[in-house]
Amino acid sequence: MTENLTKATFLEKVFNFEKNKEWKFEGERPAVIDFYAEWCGPCKALAPILEQLSEEYGDKIDVYKIDTEAEQELAAAFGIRSIPSMLFCHAEGQPQMANGALPKPELERIIADVLKVTK
Repeated sequence: MTENLTKATFLEKVFNFEKNKEWKFEGERPAVIDFYAEWCGPCKALAPILEQLSEEYGDKIDVYKIDTEAEQELAAAFGIRSIPSMLFCHAEGQPQMANGALPKPELERIIADVLKVTK
């Protein structure tokens, strides 16, 4: 199941950018973070795909959603200019960003290549 993050839960579960200047992933497992808005058509098309991925991968990855309207500071911190945008966070190394409502096979490829997770 996907989980909506606020700034407070983002700082705790993903990256505390107020405390750390360098990227330091706080999560226990790799994560996909979807930056979206309620009014965004492509975001709405992507939402059920992310729900499917969350169920299919189970406890191998976390899938988070951030409402860019409600959490403008988080969107600004990551330079989000177009939505949907997804941040792929591996336990080690820098996160990678992907833009657009990507098809499910492409998301699965990124999860395998970037997060090193298979179903």
